Amino acid sequence: MHELAITEAVVNAVIERTGDAPVSCVRLEIGTLSGVVPDAVRFCFDLVCEGTPLQGAALEIVEPGGSGTCRGCGQAFDVNDPIVLCPGCGSADVAVSAGRDLRILSVEVSAEYAAPAAAPKPPRSG
Repeated sequence: MHELAITEAVVNAVIERTGDAPVSCVRLEIGTLSGVVPDAVRFCFDLVCEGTPLQGAALEIVEPGGSGTCRGCGQAFDVNDPIVLCPGCGSADVAVSAGRDLRILSVEVSAEYAAPAAAPKPPRSG
């Protein structure tokens, strides 16, 4: 299951950016043509986060569909299968333009986490 390795990579990338700050939510985009199973990532997420600053964090996944354009006839259409044929002319010469992405959209750090306050400036002497 490559989703375990993918989930570990996501968690490591978040920790690289947030350090020890407790994370409350991670939002991912997993396109329908990415080859990644969102339910498997959800299953792995809590396991991978255990013992890290992401433990207990929510995972939200957006699953955008794919789209493509036929290079032969120019028709644009939705793509929801890795084997793509143009619905207009039946050509397999299709440029897939969306749906293959896997990316971290955003990360929320817990509200309780506060960065150290800046030292107060000394009063001006006049």
